[in-house]
Amino acid sequence: MRPLRPLPSQLARRPLLLITLVIVVIDQASKAWVCAHLQPGLPAPFLPGLLQLRWVRNTGAAFSLFRDSTLVLGLLSLVVALGVAVWIWKSRQQPFWQGLALAFLLGGTVGNGIDRWSLGHVTDFLELVPINFPIFNGADIAINLAVACFVIDALTRRHEHHKR
Repeated sequence: MRPLRPLPSQLARRPLLLITLVIVVIDQASKAWVCAHLQPGLPAPFLPGLLQLRWVRNTGAAFSLFRDSTLVLGLLSLVVALGVAVWIWKSRQQPFWQGLALAFLLGGTVGNGIDRWSLGHVTDFLELVPINFPIFNGADIAINLAVACFVIDALTRRHEHHKR
């Protein structure tokens, strides 16, 4: 068995944009499937005891904050997406974890932004069964992964700084 290769220290622009594109495609395809196959509000078992599908239209943000603020949230998603895209575009390389964070953030922001601008709401459909948690979607997962990657990046840089 071969040893695992270490993670690259840098990620170039092209792989980051590819990751972003994959996130947007998966997010939009999953939402299209949900809208075509589920009835709004009715639960459909997916992973019994853990996860069910329930299609809801969310006019707010995370945890249904800012309900009925589609225009403001649409503008915010547009500004964030443009800012992150410029950040990626201006740099040929990004530190690994920071680059992943940017790609996840851009993919999630664009995925939910597409919903806000084209539908007037975000399509949410993933519901955790064992706990009372807001219903979410793939773009939301990507945004949360971005936060985790930013934290890992900060901790990694701090650790490297202290080693010097």
